[in-house]
Amino acid sequence: MYLNKGEKATEFALANKDGKTIKLSDYLGKKVILYFYPKDNTPGCTKEACSFNDNIVAFNEKNAVILGISKDTIDSHLSFSNEFGLNFEILSDPDGKIIEEYGVWQLKKNYGKEYMGIVRTTYIIDEHGFVVDVIKVSKVDGHVEKVLDNL
Repeated sequence: MYLNKGEKATEFALANKDGKTIKLSDYLGKKVILYFYPKDNTPGCTKEACSFNDNIVAFNEKNAVILGISKDTIDSHLSFSNEFGLNFEILSDPDGKIIEEYGVWQLKKNYGKEYMGIVRTTYIIDEHGFVVDVIKVSKVDGHVEKVLDNL
């Protein structure tokens, strides 16, 4: 079940590409764009990450930071981040605990097969740590622009 607007965002402490622990509470006083994505180096996830990266100045101007989370390893994140020059944190949740707490680990269907996976979702969290919007992403194209508009 997704967190709802107005709820306190669930705190977490996850490793970034360099193995440094990043906590949600590190960003109190800033808006946080917390986006969950299925997998590094896949076409949709790469397009989404690059779009966030291409718009980082606009997010900074709105006092917002971007944090991406997937189940990928730290090594995978390091490679992905370096290959595409990402200038924001991508965090590793290999056991999926935070992914589940945010309600984005769900049953998915693809070509008639059912499986559990990350449903691409973005949370906008205010400066005090409360959820102000939950965007369920149906298409990567236009998603980042929608997030910016919602800020």
